[in-house]
Amino acid sequence: MIGQLHSVVIDAPDAHALATFYAGLLGMEVSKGQPGDDWVVITGAGYRLAFQQAPDLRPPDWPDPDRPQQFHLDVRVADVDEAEPKVLALGARRLPGGGGDFRVYADPAGHPFCLVWDA
Repeated sequence: MIGQLHSVVIDAPDAHALATFYAGLLGMEVSKGQPGDDWVVITGAGYRLAFQQAPDLRPPDWPDPDRPQQFHLDVRVADVDEAEPKVLALGARRLPGGGGDFRVYADPAGHPFCLVWDA
């Protein structure tokens, strides 16, 4: 082994706002950074996500191949019908696509993510 994963870093036009969205979605907390900071970190359950200020971010436009997703997170939920209104209330929006065990959403900065469950 050469090293261990330290962070997944997500670009955002407002790093703190997007960190707050994911902290609410994942039950984590903001552990480093304040509104207006260029770098914000959330932690919880042994995981760490970081968000860096990218004011000129051109977000993906799922499923448009001219603006591909770049990456996405899969978030496991027990009941998608219970989880969906909660993520929408946090600022997510539903995107086209999905299947028997996942639904596709965009975070407030436009990055796609999926709610997944065992079908």
